[in-house]
Amino acid sequence: MMSIFGVSTGGAQPLAAAEKAVGAPMVQKPEEEARGRRLEPAMDGYAPEEPREPSGRYWMGRGEDGRAKIFFDGPEGAANAPKQPEGAPEAEEPKQAGQGAKGPEGKKDKGETWECNTDKVDREIEKLKKKRQELEQRLDTETDEAKIEDLERQLAQVERELRQKDNDAYRKRNAVFTQLA
Repeated sequence: MMSIFGVSTGGAQPLAAAEKAVGAPMVQKPEEEARGRRLEPAMDGYAPEEPREPSGRYWMGRGEDGRAKIFFDGPEGAANAPKQPEGAPEAEEPKQAGQGAKGPEGKKDKGETWECNTDKVDREIEKLKKKRQELEQRLDTETDEAKIEDLERQLAQVERELRQKDNDAYRKRNAVFTQLA
C-alpha cells in the first residue's frame, strides 16, 4: 500500500490557470456565437426549372396487319411507329375472355350463337322464397317459446341465403351457357 503523503497534487490546476495554458482551445459562449452569425429564417424556396423533354410514351395503335399494337416513342423517337394525330382518342385493345366461370360472352367469333339459361338459379331462389313465406306463417301461429325461437333461427338462415343468392352476380356465376350454332 502506498502512502498518500507522497502523492503529488500538481495534476489539478485551478480554472484560471487552465484558460491561460498554451494550446488550450477557447470555448465559445452561446451569446458570442449568436452575435457571430446572421439570423435568417430557415425556409425552402421554389427554384423554377426549364421544362424537360419527355423521355418517351406508350400509345395504342393499329399495326400493319390491322391488329392492335403498342407503340413506344423514345426520347429520340421511334422510327417504325406511325405518328398518332394530336386530337385522336387512344385506341383500346379488345378484351379477350375465355370460357371460364364468366362464360363465353367475350367471344366475338362469327357463326357462333350462345344461349344463357338461369332457370336453375331462378327455381332455387323461388324455393327459398316459398320456404321463407312458410316459416313466417308457422311463426305467426306458433305459441311454444322453444319452437318460436327455432323458427326464428331457421327464418334468419333462409333470409341470409336469399340475400346471398337473389342478385345478378349470383345469377351470372351460376348460369348455364350452351352453344346453339
